[in-house]
Amino acid sequence: MTTALITGSTAGIGAAFARRLAADGHDLVLVARDTKRLREQATELHDRHGIEAEVLTADLATDGGIETVARRLSDLKNPVDLLVNNAGFGNKGRYLDVSMADELRMLKVHCEAVLRLTSAAAESMRRRGRGGIVNVASVAAFVPRGTYGASKAWVVQFTQGAAKDLAGSGVRLMALCPGFVRTEFHQRAGMGTDNIPNWMWLDADKLVATALADLARGKTLSIPDPRYKVLMGMVKVTPRALLGGISSRTGRKYGPQ
Repeated sequence: MTTALITGSTAGIGAAFARRLAADGHDLVLVARDTKRLREQATELHDRHGIEAEVLTADLATDGGIETVARRLSDLKNPVDLLVNNAGFGNKGRYLDVSMADELRMLKVHCEAVLRLTSAAAESMRRRGRGGIVNVASVAAFVPRGTYGASKAWVVQFTQGAAKDLAGSGVRLMALCPGFVRTEFHQRAGMGTDNIPNWMWLDADKLVATALADLARGKTLSIPDPRYKVLMGMVKVTPRALLGGISSRTGRKYGPQ
């Protein structure tokens, strides 16, 4: 039996990873800011699947929170075999309408925390010669769209670069790039979703199943739906100047800034 650590585990994609991995028999380390929700989640998964679920309360927008999780990932006596860096959020508003404090907080969670936790996990995994890391990014990584898209682009480039450097070590790294998923993400950011077409929504459980299959196949990038694969293919051939205007308009309408 192996152990998986999931950040942002209590909702959305993180909760879907927890459900799937628990059903597959993996012990879990559940990480989020809300201790009450973590304990409820841990109890439910333990009772339903008979796995051990450890609760780790941490705010990854703080140095202390990052250090708490990094220490757990570095514990060689209780090793983590799979890390899912899922914690993240969006800010509502255009560039310069969002406070600098909120912009920096986003970069702390999306970039610094991912870097430090990936490094802690990868070092421990490399010593054992095995392990996997999934860094949750977004299809927003592929279009010019403010701090959110820029931070997710960093996640993709970092993950694929690290995967290349660790090739042959037994440690697999993959960037997961979903589109719109029905989670608490938009609600927490104060974003409306009524105007998002139904065809753009993805199911979190199906997304996770595809992501885990892609990781097992050794992929370093997963876009877990044919619809978004087509859209990203179109993005590659669209002139950047035109793409910038389109992404600016659609980002204000549909997504985080």
